[in-house]
Amino acid sequence: MSPGRDVGISVGWADHAPRPAWEGPEEPAGESTGWAAAGRLVKVVTVSTSVTVSDTAIDPVIDTLWENPDASEAPDGRPVYDVVVEAVNLLDTGKARVAHVADTGEVVVDERAKRAILIAFRVLPMAESAAGDFHYHDRVPLKTSFDGVRVVPGAIVRWGAYVEPGAVLMPSYTNIGGYVGAGTLVDTWATVGSCAQIGRRVHLSGGVGIGGVLEPPNAKPVVIEDDAFIGSRCMVVEGARVRRGAKLGAGAILTASTHVFDANTGEEYPRGEIPERAVAVGSSRVKSFPGGDYALPCVLVLRTLAEGEIHDKLALNDVLREHGVAP
Repeated sequence: MSPGRDVGISVGWADHAPRPAWEGPEEPAGESTGWAAAGRLVKVVTVSTSVTVSDTAIDPVIDTLWENPDASEAPDGRPVYDVVVEAVNLLDTGKARVAHVADTGEVVVDERAKRAILIAFRVLPMAESAAGDFHYHDRVPLKTSFDGVRVVPGAIVRWGAYVEPGAVLMPSYTNIGGYVGAGTLVDTWATVGSCAQIGRRVHLSGGVGIGGVLEPPNAKPVVIEDDAFIGSRCMVVEGARVRRGAKLGAGAILTASTHVFDANTGEEYPRGEIPERAVAVGSSRVKSFPGGDYALPCVLVLRTLAEGEIHDKLALNDVLREHGVAP
């Protein structure tokens, strides 16, 4: 379904739902968009940045609109609304994505894609919608295109997120700009935050929190690479990265500034990154302050799995038991 000017974004509204009349404030409210009360974009956090992609399917006019936030139309005369909807539709269909891991191993960010999302929060009006007996009032409608995806009742995905065929969504939440790869299981009460990039054959266990990173536009989102396992109730936020085949034990917290150590050698890995095929768990380290010694959170790498052990969860359990962190 294509968006219509008379009803706002119709993409994502269920066919059976009534066409809403747009109403509400002109400035966005919601998940850490960074919009100030005056409606101007401000940088509210400092996060890690990375390489910005130049080869993107999104119209470069988005950059012009970003630099001219008061413009009501693009230089070619198209309404800002139409330009933004076209851009976010590309994210919704997987023809563009906020970030990906390049062949060099670097996380490459499509800054223009994130700008489009942020502009959308400004220009898209509020609307009421319904899905069965559930009623909503928001700027961003729900996603309705799930070709080849198993979507269990209670799963919520916003328009502008893409889920590859073969993924399974238990009752969970995936925000705008998010990307979920084929064969991935987003388990019960797991959250995929705005712009988070989840690879293929990943297991996000129950209650996992994958944080969203919208701004600044060149900021790295959270990246969970192919074949990773994220244990129950883990939190991965602030553009942290879990590399291919890594296993993060239940309850671990990984931020961009989290120290990651090798439990056997004491070697410190790059902060906020779990190495490829590592079996890692949450831990703490003692740091002295004027007021005393305190334990600060960190992550320990217990072992690096061999290539053939990537999919062997029994091997993971054995490693955890060996180190006394599993029954």
